Amino acid sequence: MKASPTLAGNLQLVLTDLVELHVQGKQAHWNVVGTNFRDLHLQLDEIIASARLFADQAAERMRALHALPDGRSKTVAAGTRLEELPGGLISTKDAVKLMAARLERTVKTMRDVHDEVDEEDPTSADLLHAAIERLEQLAWMVNAETMAPSAAVTEPAEK
Repeated sequence: MKASPTLAGNLQLVLTDLVELHVQGKQAHWNVVGTNFRDLHLQLDEIIASARLFADQAAERMRALHALPDGRSKTVAAGTRLEELPGGLISTKDAVKLMAARLERTVKTMRDVHDEVDEEDPTSADLLHAAIERLEQLAWMVNAETMAPSAAVTEPAEK
């Protein structure tokens, strides 16, 4: 099978955001400071590893479909849908918000292209499914770092 320009373009969008997610994860990993530093530092490693794995799978799927993946810095910078990560030191609280937003944006890109990808190549859609599942899990886990219960848990009334 040979990818249509639409399929190749959709997979390139996914690849671009995954490469950017990996790079931004490393930037945050190197510059995060504050409460729960070590826990977040290790969580960022998980995000980075997942982004790298899914980027590699997307690029290799493109090659299997005779499309040319482009992960060059210039291409990624011009095509990513992720906002730029601020420079300098990043508090753990801010890093949680920033990385959760980037995970969610990367997933949105995948969901935006999913139906067109699935229509032409269900195998490529399966790669998107696995990536969406893991990235949403990571977004939940990193977000939980700063969440608080919304109300005190009360015991049910005795009958």
